[in-house]
Amino acid sequence: MQPYSTPFYFVILGAALIPLVIAQLFGKKLMAYQVLLTIAFLWLTFSGTVTIWALIGFGIFQTLLVKAYEWYRVKQKKNQSIIFYLAILLSILPLFLVKLHPLIQPSHPSSILGFLGISYVSFKTVAMLMEIRDGLIKAVPLKEFLYFLYFYPTISSGPIDRFRRFAKEMKAPVSAKYPELLNQGIFRIFQGFLYKFIIGYLIDQYWLHGIAIEATLHTSVWTVSQAMYAYGLYLFFDFAGYSLFAIGVSNLMGYDLPHNFNKPFLAKNIHDFWQRWHMTLSFWFRDFVFMRLVKTFMVKKWSKNMVTISNIGYLANMLIMGLWHGLTWYYILYGLYHALLMIGYDAWNRLKKRKKWKIPKNRWTVALSVFITFNLVFIGFLIFSGLPNAILMHNLDHCAPLPNF
Repeated sequence: MQPYSTPFYFVILGAALIPLVIAQLFGKKLMAYQVLLTIAFLWLTFSGTVTIWALIGFGIFQTLLVKAYEWYRVKQKKNQSIIFYLAILLSILPLFLVKLHPLIQPSHPSSILGFLGISYVSFKTVAMLMEIRDGLIKAVPLKEFLYFLYFYPTISSGPIDRFRRFAKEMKAPVSAKYPELLNQGIFRIFQGFLYKFIIGYLIDQYWLHGIAIEATLHTSVWTVSQAMYAYGLYLFFDFAGYSLFAIGVSNLMGYDLPHNFNKPFLAKNIHDFWQRWHMTLSFWFRDFVFMRLVKTFMVKKWSKNMVTISNIGYLANMLIMGLWHGLTWYYILYGLYHALLMIGYDAWNRLKKRKKWKIPKNRWTVALSVFITFNLVFIGFLIFSGLPNAILMHNLDHCAPLPNF
């Protein structure tokens, strides 16, 4: 049973959470019950298929890897770059093989190594390895690591948490603000219902599905534009709904996870958008890819030009993010498109400064900025959707499958 996919799932989940909520209200964390709850819902989600073995195998592999690197870095106090990069490569190897599999066997695209949420769990372990090397993580207790890795409310689609924040919250006593967190959690779960099961469902059933087929069969600016806006809105309400479920359930369990969305369609520029959209992912890439690449360029003195360094950082950061979604030309183009938007926005700011242009900041210019950013972002969603690929394939071969959102 896929997490948060049906009302029946919420009935089971709600019944299972009642003892935990009561205990939290009386100041008890019931960690043993939390662990049993996680095991039960992981079994409910993954049992009956080979993915349960992929999930267990992945956990054993990552645990051995993280503990080995902890021993090497903390106990042995060694810090050779080649060992660090080898640990990172090994950590992302299962995810890479899962992403590569559809290219090797397109008739059977699902890898036996894959399971729902492998990307988000991989992000957790890669971040831990980097923070162990930085000296920010001094110890990795096995029980805390396993609970962090398999924390079931977030395992399928995030938000992507950090070990230090999660472990601190897990070890802390029940907060006096738990009743407030409980109220917020219940509100977020119902907000998730509104987003995913009502707004997202209506967009998909009565707009996106039909217009995507129409745009493929009768391609025009009008049909493709409609499909673009329909897909972008559906993507937001569906994914934000999932995130709200995960955060809301975590709140009921006493965890206040980082959020993923903050009114992204009110962003005033592309940098502002990535501060609001899928925030735990964009912040992960900012901290563990972009900032480290920029620092490496500066330390190694590969370039003294900060514009060149930041532009290379944008390209590498967004291309890797695009590749993470899948090894297809439209995901790569999606990453390149956003990198170019960031490079272009920075160039625009430098031009304004050099020419000493004074653009007034009022509600009209802000509204124009929001409008331009909104439409540039939705063009990105169109690329990301794969609809241009479906249109191209259908024009080459009229028997090619139609899009099915």
